[in-house]
Amino acid sequence: MAQIARELGVSKNTVSLALRRDPQIPAATAERVAAAAKRLGYSINPIVSDLMSELRKTDQRKIRHTLALLNGYQAEDAFLNHPTIPAYVEGCRRRAAAQGYSVDTFWMHDPELNGARLTRILQARGIRGGIIVGTMSDNRLPTQFAEAWSQFAWVVTGLRTREPTFSFCCVDHHALVLEAVNNALALGYRRPGLVIDERIDRLVDLRFSSGMWVGQQVLAADERVVSFRQVEAARAQPELFYRWLDQERPDVILTLYNVVWRWLEQRGCKVPRDIGLIQLERRANKSDWAGMDQRNDLTGEAAVDMMISLLHNNEMGVPANPRATLIEASWVPGKTVRARQRASVRRPLAHSP
Repeated sequence: MAQIARELGVSKNTVSLALRRDPQIPAATAERVAAAAKRLGYSINPIVSDLMSELRKTDQRKIRHTLALLNGYQAEDAFLNHPTIPAYVEGCRRRAAAQGYSVDTFWMHDPELNGARLTRILQARGIRGGIIVGTMSDNRLPTQFAEAWSQFAWVVTGLRTREPTFSFCCVDHHALVLEAVNNALALGYRRPGLVIDERIDRLVDLRFSSGMWVGQQVLAADERVVSFRQVEAARAQPELFYRWLDQERPDVILTLYNVVWRWLEQRGCKVPRDIGLIQLERRANKSDWAGMDQRNDLTGEAAVDMMISLLHNNEMGVPANPRATLIEASWVPGKTVRARQRASVRRPLAHSP
């Protein structure tokens, strides 16, 4: 490296940066260094290179940068008290700290906050991008933040937004339902039914119901249960749910809603003796449930990684081609299902990774 530097009349640090293709070195200089290195037979020692890379990472983490964490939920305390949002936040904070970033939190529904004010605050604090967490009731972001949307880098967790659409990280809703169906069939259930409110399903582009549809294709036509999609209405009129239960006769129910267990008990159905239950967003405090662990903390981590990539590449504003990172959910056994005797078993569909 010293020989290359002497020959070209540059510093050893310039040669080192040029060989790593550091963007602060002009392209012409980088090409001269690469040509000289090739001519002199210089090659990078991979062990030393990896060691120096780790040392540089350690040094970088001492320099604190800041990301915005924007609470998109209606409740100001959602980062602490919502059933699922704190897991996203935990992952964001953990990954940000590991990569040398601190976070500042903001509430999107703060009556005193709008795009112009948020823009001024972020600029004053030297914040170049943020992660939007908790947009669970509407996937259209408020237009009053248009100025902020256009000037900073943004990543959304949980679902894909519209108007505007940013790059996003979320669980693979389609794959998690398909995996839940596969596990139900492996236990011997023959009539799995999905209980999902239509509004929630539409927020994720019908990926819950599409996963159920694909999972049911291994069943005979008369074993395919029509989904119940009126959960919010049934909270006030449980008879809507009971009417579906009597008509479709599912032997196991896949759902996001704890209230379904109460409805079944009120109807005299014992879980899992009479009917199985699978929670599609199983949480640690619901240890009795069998279901799918969505690992929302990993979604938060992935969102930070995506944000850092945007910042390193200076990709600001609404992207022309948003990117998606999907996190795989995993099956967790529980007391709400049981193995059932089955006559003939077809192999459940496998989903692509």
